[in-house]
Amino acid sequence: MDWTSGYVADVDYSYGYYRELHPGLLSLACLNAGVAPPQGDTLTYLELGYGRGLSINIHSAANDGIYWGTDFNPNHALEAHALAAASGSGVRLLDESFADLAARTDLPEFDIIGLHGIWSWISPENRNHIVDIIRRRLKQGGLVYISYNCFPGWAPAEPLKHLIGLHGQFAGSEAAGSLGKLELALKFAREVVDAGALYFKQNPAVVRRLEGLSGLDRNYAAHEYLAHDWHLMAFSEVARILGEAKLSFAASAHLLDHVDGLNVMPEGAKLLGGMQDPVLIQSVRDYLMNQQFRRDIFVKGVRRLPGLERWELLQQRSFVLACHPDDVSPTVQSTLGQATLQDRVYKPVIRALAENGNEPKSLGRLCAHPEVRQIARHEVLEAIMVLTSIGYVSPAGEPSDAVRRQCKALNQYACARAKFDGDVRHLASPISGMGVAVSRMEQLFLAALAAGDATPAGQAQRTWDVLARQNQHLIKEGKTLATPAENIAELTRMAQAFSDRRITALKAQQIA
Repeated sequence: MDWTSGYVADVDYSYGYYRELHPGLLSLACLNAGVAPPQGDTLTYLELGYGRGLSINIHSAANDGIYWGTDFNPNHALEAHALAAASGSGVRLLDESFADLAARTDLPEFDIIGLHGIWSWISPENRNHIVDIIRRRLKQGGLVYISYNCFPGWAPAEPLKHLIGLHGQFAGSEAAGSLGKLELALKFAREVVDAGALYFKQNPAVVRRLEGLSGLDRNYAAHEYLAHDWHLMAFSEVARILGEAKLSFAASAHLLDHVDGLNVMPEGAKLLGGMQDPVLIQSVRDYLMNQQFRRDIFVKGVRRLPGLERWELLQQRSFVLACHPDDVSPTVQSTLGQATLQDRVYKPVIRALAENGNEPKSLGRLCAHPEVRQIARHEVLEAIMVLTSIGYVSPAGEPSDAVRRQCKALNQYACARAKFDGDVRHLASPISGMGVAVSRMEQLFLAALAAGDATPAGQAQRTWDVLARQNQHLIKEGKTLATPAENIAELTRMAQAFSDRRITALKAQQIA
């Protein structure tokens, strides 16, 4: 029997980092929704379908606890093991199917089980194995993070996905592999559009989606559009299936979803306010927002927190400004369009977070800050949730010595690897416990800084030495820089901007 079970296995999944899998962010989302997060001295965590392993390796390096994961693609497991060996975190990385994992007798009980995206791409049989794992291995009070394509937002484009997959199955060349099949299928879909297909004429948004596929990561697109199993589900169906494992919906892991004013019209909010059933509420929200991708937290036993207890727990949480304060945009893109952040709330909060070199601060300390204390605490909390959702702010904690060592080792490995490619675009922060986006050039600047090049000019020269040995040149404004002098000048400019705008935030997160 083919071990791939119809899954795209000849193309590695993208080297993505998915912050919603972070245990601290999941805990924060629960607290903000008034639901008690998992409790316990030692966190146990399982990731199902870890892809190339960047998220689970960052989280296991940057957080104390016991981490397990499985991905049945041996190529993925091999790359994930290389990251794990670099950090020394002790994460248990398997290359077993969900059926094999469900049959194991040595699994611990888990506080958190996370699965990003795979729910939409697997067979009903494999979904049953996942439910079985959750039913038997999730602790009482534990949570499951699950993300998936959903109705109604994806529904208009489902026939496009079917068309691309159909061409890949019946007209694609096996010799071309999945990436070759994808290119041919996309070309064919455009020909169908140009042939005057009424479906596309009457659904112009689907044509725009097809056009947008040209800019999508090809490895990701192959998995999304060519997988044999692909199932679009409504939230109510996911809730019903997970209900078989005694799970109940707790919250969205996407913190921006918690702010009704950014997602639904006032009339919609009023409509939702008159409902009681959580499944109906979430289903109607999906229609109001035309939701196409959900990031849900389900829990095994819901303990609702009284208002005062929730606030006391929240104000103990610490946060770190993860960027230069001037890089915080005054607007946010939400479901309803572009919204402007209120200066009277956001500017004082950002200034307070930026004090003492972006030093982490608890929510309680922020609310007591002279510039912030006149702002209502629910407004401060909402601002923190919005800024955290966008990525300007991250949860923060006090790391153990082991976590510091593991993060340093993993980041050194990534920065050394940046000499050859730019695949790993996130480094591990022991302060936030999360991955932080750091580009290849920035990683090379960090490596130069660690080697003793304290000036932007020195960092630029060392970086150019790396690029020149591989005959690599920078591209500026669409033009390849041909001479060493041009490349060094541009690298010096980039290194200066890195020093001016990025280094403070990276130091606050103990990455630099």
